[in-house]
Amino acid sequence: MTKYEVKEHRPEGNHDVQLTSFHETRDGLVIRNSIIDLNNRLNPSETIDNKSTNHQVVYEYENPSVGAKWFCQRLKKSFRKKNLYKRLPILEWLPKYQKDYIMCDLVAGVTVGLTVIPQAIAYANVAGISPQNGLYSSFMAPFLYTIFGSSKDVPVGPTALVAILTRETLSRAQVTLDHAVLLTFISGLVALLMGILQLGFLIDFISGPVSVGFTSAAAIIIATSQVKDILGIRISNGKFIDTWHSVFEHIGETRLWDAVMGVVCLIILFCLRKLKDIPIISKNTKVPSLTQKIATTFLWFVTTSRNILVVIVGGVLAWMLESHLGTSPVVLTGHVKEGLPSIQLPPFSAEIGNHTYTFFHLVSSLGSGCLVIPLLSILETIALAKVFSDGKAVDATQEMLALGVCNLVSSFFQSIPVSGGLSRGAVNHSSGVKTTFGGVYTGVLVLLSLQFLTPYLYYVPKSVLAAVIIAAVIFMVEFHVAKPMWKSKKIDLIPAVVTFVCCLFVGLELGMIIGISVNLLFLLYASARPSLRIRKITIPGEFEYLMITPDRSLSFPSVEYVRAVIGKYGTREGVQVPIVIDSTHIQAADFTAARGIKNIIEDFAKRGQPLIFYNLKSSIATIFQGVKPSNMIICSNENELNQSLRDLAAISSISISH
Repeated sequence: MTKYEVKEHRPEGNHDVQLTSFHETRDGLVIRNSIIDLNNRLNPSETIDNKSTNHQVVYEYENPSVGAKWFCQRLKKSFRKKNLYKRLPILEWLPKYQKDYIMCDLVAGVTVGLTVIPQAIAYANVAGISPQNGLYSSFMAPFLYTIFGSSKDVPVGPTALVAILTRETLSRAQVTLDHAVLLTFISGLVALLMGILQLGFLIDFISGPVSVGFTSAAAIIIATSQVKDILGIRISNGKFIDTWHSVFEHIGETRLWDAVMGVVCLIILFCLRKLKDIPIISKNTKVPSLTQKIATTFLWFVTTSRNILVVIVGGVLAWMLESHLGTSPVVLTGHVKEGLPSIQLPPFSAEIGNHTYTFFHLVSSLGSGCLVIPLLSILETIALAKVFSDGKAVDATQEMLALGVCNLVSSFFQSIPVSGGLSRGAVNHSSGVKTTFGGVYTGVLVLLSLQFLTPYLYYVPKSVLAAVIIAAVIFMVEFHVAKPMWKSKKIDLIPAVVTFVCCLFVGLELGMIIGISVNLLFLLYASARPSLRIRKITIPGEFEYLMITPDRSLSFPSVEYVRAVIGKYGTREGVQVPIVIDSTHIQAADFTAARGIKNIIEDFAKRGQPLIFYNLKSSIATIFQGVKPSNMIICSNENELNQSLRDLAAISSISISH
């Protein structure tokens, strides 16, 4: 509460108070000739006669704090129409929704739904959790992404990459499998905060080679984890080497019919994948016939629905064999909890053994997975959005916010972490989706399967689900990029190979960190070793000088190197010609660089050798002059440079002409 001395003007019969002379008694702030309406805002400290016209009164006026004022301004800005439409994309496209879009979104949504149902069960197996949790992850996220998502081609749900990271995080943390739901909540919270704080630039530190190495290694690890189900053997999941060691150790326990069914399903899936490439319509056909159109559509539908078709056929076959033989010759998925999930809070505490774990203990035990999973989920989603963006800019902040909301809310429905799936994105795009409303149809289809189809999922063979996963992830191995990488920039193969090897043999999270570290080391080395162009320039009959041009900004790792190179060429062959540093490309500098420049100037001053800075920006000159270098010569154009060289030659009596 701040007190102000005011001179009140109250016209007769008027209860309105106006301020004609104002000053604050505490800080001495004076505002002259101001007319301020003080109604309902000032509480007079004494009673005023209504008939009086002028009084000297002390009023108390509550001055809002700077923080509250900033918060109100930000809140007001957030609810502007433009910003609201940006953060709720549904407000933008829903009023423009056309009747033609309904069928396109319906076909795309149902097709994606037929793809996600078998994948959700399979990825739940990868994550090491119950099959129903995979389905729980596949309906709420599409609903929410319809409202908050900015890319029509991104179908949000469980993915192979996030599933394998979830399994590794849970196994390392040694917590119950139910805490995959807590991991979903934390992932959503982290993604949401990253979006609010606009930390999308962090993804830029994951380069293409590192991403390729990580994705390829993850695909191989995922495929490896499914080999046991293809063969029908029972071994515990472990690291890459441990898993293969266990497979070869128990290879004699292979179940014949599981292996046969798994291998046959793999072959069928690979064949169906290529079915759409059969040339029904020749290139010379201008107007395809009705039969050709129907055949093309049929092949496309069979290709995109291959996963659900294989699962249905495998399940029916297993049911028939069990009915005929009395027992199933293959390992089945088993009981899947029927019905919709109940809405409940994620497990913020746990009783494991004789220990009680609080929320902070659980977060600590989950470790780096709390950051790695949301970061890579965002990377996967944004990469997918860019693939089908048709050259349009992708709003990374909005994708973070959308993914954060999807995970956060889905955690109340017992979901595992979700992100945009590349394979389903391709299906969505090829199905001709027009808006994110296709996700509504996908979510409804998953809800119907949960309500009515879960009893039949009991008969789905595990070897069939394993085949679905292997057929999906095997194409994530990007060995084909090695050749163009070798042709474009060979050194990029090093972080790619390091990331790939470390992810396979050390662990996905640590491998990613090592790969990023190696890549950053290369960037730091390039920053510490800028290229310097050396030119000897001669003005006939007048003088000659050495022009040194650094190709980038100066920072603390590069200062000593630049100083050594300039010193070396400045005294080469004992000829002390003037040195001109062309600063055209120096866009930034720091304190260490400024101190290094001061040392260079002092080195040349001791030798009596002229040193001139040419085209140095005023902001950079201010940084250099902050350390008070002596006799710093700066020339902003060629005329100044030539005149300075002539003056220096005359003053120093050094013969620089020939």
